[in-house]
Amino acid sequence: MKRFISWAIALVAAWLSFSGAAQAADVANGGKIFNANCAACHAGGRNVVMGDKTLQKDALEKFGMNSIAAIVTQVTNGKNAMPAFKGKLSDDEIQDVAAFVLSKSEAGW
Repeated sequence: MKRFISWAIALVAAWLSFSGAAQAADVANGGKIFNANCAACHAGGRNVVMGDKTLQKDALEKFGMNSIAAIVTQVTNGKNAMPAFKGKLSDDEIQDVAAFVLSKSEAGW
């Protein structure tokens, strides 16, 4: 019984920690940051540099970018033609942008 209770407490703690992180992101602020830093290449969820790697839901899923963690990594470190925003944007701003992108992709931009 003690083992079950310990396991249940750990599970609840993990869930609370995850849901708290998800709620901490400010999607509206992410939209402002996106418009100021990302929209030149990604307006409307498109990609003017690499046309198949859009921010549309199906493309994010296809390329394994359909999570906050994956988008945060991409925005932070950049890749290929995309510049890294580490040092230009704060960690919180990058989280906000990731939440915005995921939210917009789910809504179909």
